[in-house]
Amino acid sequence: MAIYTRSVILNLIKQGKLKISPFDEKNIGPGSIDLTLSNQIREFKRVWETFDIKPSSDYTKITDVKTIKKYHILRPKESVIAITKETITLPEDIAGWLYTRSRYARIGLMATPSFVQPGSSNKPVVELFNSGNRPLALYPDTKVVQLILETTVGEAKYKGKFKEQKKI
Repeated sequence: MAIYTRSVILNLIKQGKLKISPFDEKNIGPGSIDLTLSNQIREFKRVWETFDIKPSSDYTKITDVKTIKKYHILRPKESVIAITKETITLPEDIAGWLYTRSRYARIGLMATPSFVQPGSSNKPVVELFNSGNRPLALYPDTKVVQLILETTVGEAKYKGKFKEQKKI
């Protein structure tokens, strides 16, 4: 498996094999694509009842959607579920990994590393956690995560629940 570099990523976009919408060429780095936060997040409700973790569990029952007008304060040891502004469409022979950009990890902001399935077309969801000891202001359009693409051995198409997710 190989990591795709800027020139290969741009060529795949030009060929229509990889789609990013909205697309900004400035977001393509040497070996990754920076993705921006949308203005929608899910905040966890402040209740202390036990939540059963099982296949039928529904995270929307313990979270509320919030539209960020200017910024959102993420308190220490608090997490939110965010979604990117970009819709990513991967071909069936490319998968991706989402990671926190280093500049934000250094101040305590952590994005749960997540896998972007081959053949998916959606807005990636990002679970953000403030591991630091001071509040952090999250702004829409901030390039918080990077998508690293790699080739798969064989082709596969994701058919799961979040295949075409567009909303948080």
